[in-house]
Amino acid sequence: MAEAVSDKIKNYKTAPFDARFPNTNQTRNCFQNYLDFHRCNKALSAKGQEVSPCEWYQKVYKSLCPMSWVSKWDEQIENGSFPGKI
Repeated sequence: MAEAVSDKIKNYKTAPFDARFPNTNQTRNCFQNYLDFHRCNKALSAKGQEVSPCEWYQKVYKSLCPMSWVSKWDEQIENGSFPGKI
């Protein structure tokens, strides 16, 4: 399964369609993939497993989100003031 995930990551060009976010505005999609990336990292790290499958979420949010938002969210996580539940 890890090889299939890594093949998808290598061939990744832009964020794929997500039926949860059918509208043109992809702000919620951006935020959800950011959360999913950090939740995935947290869950797999806690189990002592490889976190490479989480890279897919990171590639999606990096293609959707403005980097100013990402840096702001990263700072909020470090300060403990991030509004999302990770």
